[in-house]
Amino acid sequence: MSNILAQFLWAGGLGLYVLAVLFLTRWPYTLMVARGLEPIRAVYYNRKIVHMLAGGVSSLMVPLVFSSPWFPLVSGLLLTLVIAIAHQVKRWRLYWFQTEENRNDVKFALMWSLSVSLLWWLLGDPWLAILPSLYMAFGDGVTGIIRNALIRRRSKSAVGNIGMLVVCAPLGWWIGSQAIPAIPWWGLLSAVLATLVERYEFGPIDDNILITLVASSVLLAASLLGPLI
Repeated sequence: MSNILAQFLWAGGLGLYVLAVLFLTRWPYTLMVARGLEPIRAVYYNRKIVHMLAGGVSSLMVPLVFSSPWFPLVSGLLLTLVIAIAHQVKRWRLYWFQTEENRNDVKFALMWSLSVSLLWWLLGDPWLAILPSLYMAFGDGVTGIIRNALIRRRSKSAVGNIGMLVVCAPLGWWIGSQAIPAIPWWGLLSAVLATLVERYEFGPIDDNILITLVASSVLLAASLLGPLI
């Protein structure tokens, strides 16, 4: 089997996996609501589950199965289109994790596609390229679950950022330390700054956009300036 064919198969397989996550998360939503949880809180829990199982797992697979950034770019953009259409056509809305009030899930998919592929092209390192998306998937995912459990509503409480930093700091340090040249301190800095900006939203610019832009900017600076120590 040629390498190109294998990557097409992986792209198709991961696409089906992500779609399965999107549709199967209807089950935990139904279960949570049946047990008395407010529907909107069940939606927020589900959104973070999707972040981690769809965005996070797919991110980790990118360096393992792809040798070209074109595959995550095209696959991610197609998924972005699917999620956007589900929002646009009301009867198709995936109500167990999508809300009419915002389309942050669309921005998540779009930023995932752009950050992974562009950083891979610019840095030449697929592991560094997925670092911002790991912050967005696992870091922000844990943050939202903590806030939903403790604050019981969508909020930007700092308590969630503690959990995000606990997740992101080791990721930034470890992936940064594996780069050539090793840049663990830059990786750690990217995690800290991504955690800080997660608390903010500026109109249509949500935390998904800020996390990926800030973390990506730090990694690009690292590529220009070299290791801090």
